[in-house]
Amino acid sequence: RRQYEEVPDEFELPYHNNHQSEIVDSSGQPVMIKIDVPVPLRDEPRFPKEKWKTFYSFVILVVNFILATVSLSLVHERLPDREKYAPLPDIVMDNVQQMDWALDVSEILIMIGVNSCIILVIFHKHRFIVMRRVFLLMALLYLMRSITMYVTVLPVPNTTYFCSPKSNSTTPLLIAKRVFQLLSGFGLSINGKHTFCGDYIYSGHTVMLVLAYLIISEYSPKRFYIIHWAAWLNALVGIIMVLLAHGHYTIDVLIAYFVTTRLFWTYHTLANNSLLLKQSQNNYLGREWWFPYFRYFEKNIRGTVPRQYDCPVSWPRRFFSKLPSRES
Repeated sequence: RRQYEEVPDEFELPYHNNHQSEIVDSSGQPVMIKIDVPVPLRDEPRFPKEKWKTFYSFVILVVNFILATVSLSLVHERLPDREKYAPLPDIVMDNVQQMDWALDVSEILIMIGVNSCIILVIFHKHRFIVMRRVFLLMALLYLMRSITMYVTVLPVPNTTYFCSPKSNSTTPLLIAKRVFQLLSGFGLSINGKHTFCGDYIYSGHTVMLVLAYLIISEYSPKRFYIIHWAAWLNALVGIIMVLLAHGHYTIDVLIAYFVTTRLFWTYHTLANNSLLLKQSQNNYLGREWWFPYFRYFEKNIRGTVPRQYDCPVSWPRRFFSKLPSRES
């Protein structure tokens, strides 16, 4: 906003044929007028850290992860008897021989993808925003999975996978023990802790593999296309290994892929378009049941989170800032 000062009476504004005018004094010399324009107040940061929201989202993730393990503990008791119910007809399992070792390979690839995401998020400049988005997305996926696995229990697709005997009585203490066992193994079978069966719809292995790829492709530099392709290949091979091991039915994998990608893309479409943060008659994405929670976590984020990075601790930054530059 420009500000103008009053011109004294002795100044005159001559009119020129070229329709240009300048301020002159009584002797006809041009006069320079200094205009002090105040520095605009700094607006609120576009990408606030809001660490408490990140903590809230982590708590929500833990609660929903525990809920998923409780659901599996209950589903295990309703598992169809293996001696009576064979695996359901499946286009992949009916034509591919079961390879038990492939499940371990899949979980190793999951650990590679997850650890890569952890490193990426730690060194991201807006790590707290990325973390709470990941926590919230995982919480939603675990919540929906705990419902789908509970409402429909499928026969075990793998004929050799060890499933703990049923207790035929589900007491709170028994459920707590099972939950602790599952949590101690991070939901993986490779460490021998995941001995409860029935969590098939939808595939948790596929969720983690696909989500790791989506996070890497969304928040890593675009020029790192080799890493993007490596993450995509990691997810693809991991999913193929799950199917080769008969760890999940094909429908479990397809549903997991569809739910994970649509949730991720819907969330980031809303987050990257400020007009969609408002619930309106024409904003159909605002009809998602989780939209109120989304608005709470994203209402202060102004724009697409840039792909920028820095060190999470301050001392390396201070050290390198003291080093002489090339020009010195």
